[in-house]
Amino acid sequence: MMGILKKIIKVNLLFWFVLGLFGLTHSCKKDAKNKVFTENPSKPSVMSDSTNSTPLTQEFKRYWFAGEAEISSYQLEQARYGELRQGKAVLVYVTEPFLPDKQVKAEHSDTSTMTVLKLNATKTFNTGIYPYSIMQSTFYPLGNNAHAFKVSCSVQEWCGHVYTQINNRDSLEVTSHSYFENEADERFKLEKAIVENELWTKLRIDPNALPTGALDIIPALEFNRLRHVPIKAYKAFATLEKQVYTLEYPELKRSLSITFNPEFPHDILKWEETIKSGPDTNSTPLTTKATKLKTIKSPYWQKNSNKDEVLRDTLQLN
Repeated sequence: MMGILKKIIKVNLLFWFVLGLFGLTHSCKKDAKNKVFTENPSKPSVMSDSTNSTPLTQEFKRYWFAGEAEISSYQLEQARYGELRQGKAVLVYVTEPFLPDKQVKAEHSDTSTMTVLKLNATKTFNTGIYPYSIMQSTFYPLGNNAHAFKVSCSVQEWCGHVYTQINNRDSLEVTSHSYFENEADERFKLEKAIVENELWTKLRIDPNALPTGALDIIPALEFNRLRHVPIKAYKAFATLEKQVYTLEYPELKRSLSITFNPEFPHDILKWEETIKSGPDTNSTPLTTKATKLKTIKSPYWQKNSNKDEVLRDTLQLN
């Protein structure tokens, strides 16, 4: 009887030892994963090692891997419904880890993680009694040798809201939702081409690498949705002269010029977009203009208390 009791005690002790060892190992792995994310959510863990990628200088790394975003505010004159509207625009650039398969920000980095330069570009302005709010997001590989992984755009106003997303996989996969009957819910694919949105991030890595000459370009998603033109590549002509990058779209009767700092970090000083803004195709062209007010570096995701609203004063957004 005593022998059987001793065996039962030994089995129980072994069971609890193994269980405790598993729990300790599992706990350490979980803490290690959390540490990667909480220490610095914007610091990349995996760099592009493509032989064709743009080499990143120490100056670039010090600026973009400091655990902060670059936030720039702009005074906006937005052409809409045949008139110019006053508003504000903001460009938020930040590096962060990205999962190419899921095409989302990586919560926990691993060997599959890529590093992107993300741009969140926002506009706010009023059209008469009701407001407009526009946001475009671009996730661009730091290697600077491929198209953006993902581009999205949302537009909200009192009539309704629309959302469009392009995922770069074997082809460009387009998903679009709109309250307009002719746009409604759409899913289709396009051959790979330059997406105008990605040029705003490519410029920040190396403006000299911007494409020039006769090109096929998918216009900014904001333009496609506001003008209700098909999302596809259009013939364009691009020029780069000193610190001004210009796109001309003959078929769309549209031009875009981006003026940037020729010195690192190549911040965007202003931009102008000229289109026929009214409902009549023969209407007089109007020019949307955005001129920089202020730039700050900040881990803005941590600045979410009431006392941090003073930073909006700094950016001249109030």
